[in-house]
Amino acid sequence: MWKRIIKNMDWGIVVCIAILMTIGLVALFSATQGSGYEEFSKQLMWLGISLPITILVIFINYNTIAKVSPILYILMLISLVAVLFTDPINGATSWFTIGSASIQPAEFAKVITIIVLSAYIAKIQQNGKDEVSRFFKLIKCLLIVVVPMLLIIKQPDYGTAIAFFVATIAILFVAGIKKRYIFTGIILAIVLLPILYFYVLPEHAKTRIEVFLNPDLDPRGAGYNVIQSKLAIGAGEFLGMGILKGNQTQLGFLYPKTTDFIFAVIGEEMGFIIAATVIITYVILITKAIYIAKTSKDNLGSYIAAGIAGVFIFHMAENIGMTMGLLPITGVPLPFVSYGGSSLLTNFIMIGLLLNISGRRQKAIFVDQSI
Repeated sequence: MWKRIIKNMDWGIVVCIAILMTIGLVALFSATQGSGYEEFSKQLMWLGISLPITILVIFINYNTIAKVSPILYILMLISLVAVLFTDPINGATSWFTIGSASIQPAEFAKVITIIVLSAYIAKIQQNGKDEVSRFFKLIKCLLIVVVPMLLIIKQPDYGTAIAFFVATIAILFVAGIKKRYIFTGIILAIVLLPILYFYVLPEHAKTRIEVFLNPDLDPRGAGYNVIQSKLAIGAGEFLGMGILKGNQTQLGFLYPKTTDFIFAVIGEEMGFIIAATVIITYVILITKAIYIAKTSKDNLGSYIAAGIAGVFIFHMAENIGMTMGLLPITGVPLPFVSYGGSSLLTNFIMIGLLLNISGRRQKAIFVDQSI
């Protein structure tokens, strides 16, 4: 069985992760010069922790993981409530601090919620594909996602909350939700966005949107980081300024350069070629995740893969987009590249699930959609 899984696994995914991790570690090494390479060293430590866990996830049947996911979901909700009572870090109560390590439960919540939602939809569809489009069952699907989303928004962490939303849309789309619900959701979003902006979003979130629309609005304040990021990417030109030689990176103008703006470090010091390589690698990775969703042997595997693809799509587009001033800043990390132990471990768990599903796949199961 193990030999068959290893043989059937999509090894192209492993190659993609190796490329992203290599580029990310080089960028982190450069970005932490002058600070004792502390974050670079911690990233290596988390990589060492992540690899054996990934191997474990690959060989435990994902159906077995889905069976225990309700317990993990309850523990996840408890942790998301508990973290709200911790001391704020940069204005957010998102981390448990254990010694020198910080654990962010919202990161693990993404993958747990994807598995629980996928398992629930797969279960109800045993009575028919249209079950997911029945109103009350659809409401239950949404509640599975909305509860952790609201707790994460309370921290506040809007970027991670949006990742939940994108993953949910991807899963429901693959599950064959009727198009009328999609159209209704789009209309509701259009109607509610102005209300959310004026009456729900805090001032700092509004400021980020305003700065996105006009970066020169506050060039020494809210718009400073994105302006420096664009300067760094532009300065790299085709081949880059060289590792350890980026002006914005090494002189401290780029912040936070190991997390939110790591792509700007890559653009400045490694140039357009490597920056484009990062984007192309993500596109290949996401395409492979979608193909695994299409060729999974069952609905459960398909939905999990689709949700993971949704998370990677959002993180890639949002992080790279915000460093170039194309999207508002949300603090979303770049998977496998940005510094962050919880993020790295969660991403490797999702890769383990993709390899798990790909090693057991047999046929395509995408369902037809109808009004």
